[in-house]
Parts: sequence; structure tokens; C-alpha cells
Amino acid sequence: MSILSADKIKLNVSVKDKYEAIRIAGQLLVDAGHVSEPYLDAMIEREDSLSTYMGGGLAIPHGTKEAKSLITSTGLSVVVIPDGVEFSDGEKAYILVGIAAVGNEHMDILTNVAMIFSEDENVERIKNAGSAEEIIEIFESGMEE
Repeated sequence: MSILSADKIKLNVSVKDKYEAIRIAGQLLVDAGHVSEPYLDAMIEREDSLSTYMGGGLAIPHGTKEAKSLITSTGLSVVVIPDGVEFSDGEKAYILVGIAAVGNEHMDILTNVAMIFSEDENVERIKNAGSAEEIIEIFESGMEE
């Protein structure tokens, strides 16, 4: 099973706040069988203790350390919010990458995601993607390096 697939990508999403956005990213992970339902609350709890906004229009919501037992397999979800959603102090996230990782895969995935998003061109391509397949292609090319 791929850690990112079309069923875990939502384009052109509109949300009222960051919590709704985080729940959408988390629900994609639940629906794909990577995590159990209580992981959504752990993602919200994590956000309340320390923002998962990374800068550059990117947020990477994930659960707390205590929620590790709720993860059954490693997976990513991607939510693209064209109008953005405020995360902290006027900073808007346009792309959310939800993460659930078993064992120690968490850091490798975060590193790969950071590499992909360190290139402005990739950020623009993801923000403007017309299909889930376009986003998968960008992630796959970034994860291979």
C-alpha cells in the first residue's frame, strides 16, 4: 500500500478554521485504514500544544506521541485549500499534509516532505494541481531523492 494515494488527496477544499482542515486531513487517514478514529482528537491536541504550521503555506498536522498506538500503518494525506486557512498569527496554510507513521518512519517522512516543499515550484504546482495524480507525481519524485 502506498503511503500516498488518490483517495487520500482532497483538492479545492474550503474550511471555516484550522481545526476543520486538520479533521479533514485526519479523516482521510482514518478512511484509508492508517489510523483509528481517536487519532483525529490527538491531531487537534497536538495542534493546541504546538502549531504544526511550517511556514510557506504548509501545515503538517499529526498526532501526539501518546497517540502512536492508534496508528496501524504509515500514510500521508494532502488537503489543498486555495483560499488558505489561518493557522497562527495571520499565517495561512494552503496545503496540509497529514502524517501518520509507525515506528521511526516519522522523521524520514517529515524530512522528505520538507525537501519537497523547500522548492517554491513544487508548492505552486501542488497548490494549483488539477488532479490527485499530479500531486502524487510531485511527492513520488521528491521522495525518491
